[in-house]
Amino acid sequence: MSKVILICGKICSGKSAYAKRLCDGGKAVLLSVDEIMLSLFGQHTGERHDEYAEKTKNYLLEKSLEILKNEINVVLDWGFWTKRDRNNTKLFYASRNIECELHYIAVDSETWQEFLYRRNKAVEAGTEKAYFVDANLAAKFEARFEEPDEEEIDKTVRHG
Repeated sequence: MSKVILICGKICSGKSAYAKRLCDGGKAVLLSVDEIMLSLFGQHTGERHDEYAEKTKNYLLEKSLEILKNEINVVLDWGFWTKRDRNNTKLFYASRNIECELHYIAVDSETWQEFLYRRNKAVEAGTEKAYFVDANLAAKFEARFEEPDEEEIDKTVRHG
C-alpha cells in the first residue's frame, strides 16, 4: 500500500534536500509547490502569491491521488507551516484510507542562518532554482511557522 509523507519545517530548513533523498531512495514521487510556482511565475508573484500557492497545493493533492493509485509513494514538499494545514492534509488522506506520515525537519537558529546564506548565494549565482529569502522575508515566514507538537510527528530530522 502506498503512502504520503508530508515534509514539515521552516523555509530553508533542508526540507527539499531531504524530500529528494526520500525519493531517490525508493519508489516515490516528489510534489513541490515551490517547484511549480518558480517554473510558472519566477521569483515574484506579488500579492497573488498566497492565492497561487493555495491553488497549486489543491492541484497537487488531487494529482497525488492518481500517483497513489499506481502504488507509488508521494512526498509533499511545501512546509506545512501551520497546524491547520497539517491537520487538513492528514484528514484529506485519512478520509480516503491513505497512510500519511509527517516528517519534521528541525533546524537550530545558527544552522538556519547558514542555510539561508548559502541558498541566497546559490540563487544569486543562478546555480539553484529557489526563492531568494532576505531578512524581512525570513522573519515573516519564521513568525508564521507553527512548530508541530510531538504527537503530530512520525519522524524528526535534526540539522545543527
